[in-house]
Amino acid sequence: MRQAPAALSASGFGSAWFALCVAFALHIVDEASTGFLAVYNPTVTILHERWAWFPALTIELREYLIGHILVCGLLFCLAPVAARGMNGLRPLAWAYAVIMFLNGLGHTIGTILGHTVAAVTFPRPAPGFYSSPLLFVASVWLMVRLRRTARVDFQLPTAD
Repeated sequence: MRQAPAALSASGFGSAWFALCVAFALHIVDEASTGFLAVYNPTVTILHERWAWFPALTIELREYLIGHILVCGLLFCLAPVAARGMNGLRPLAWAYAVIMFLNGLGHTIGTILGHTVAAVTFPRPAPGFYSSPLLFVASVWLMVRLRRTARVDFQLPTAD
């Protein structure tokens, strides 16, 4: 049986949110296993030397993994809320989708250039590049679902 467009839109954005969580989890593994911090830490240090206002947040692998796993776990826990299309989650969902899209874009541009800043080069592909297509697809899917579900009126039917 075919559902009406409004019924499809009213289903929320949970599947797209969950897919982006899976892509993010795979991206964490990709970055950790391909030496992302060996590129990230020197890049942040050089940027901080150039611009004193730039935050110099260098991290170790343990801190990276604990922080990213906790954030990813929290995002997975919010999947049921996203499935209900909760309006309060929408701003976070937009931020999540845009950040992950830009994250994938950064790894792709790094792969094309072969460096972050002139002094920090790496063999291609850039660390974290392999999971970038998943970030692109899942983040675009979440953005599309957010736009489609924004047009839904969630009023309860009244008895006539």
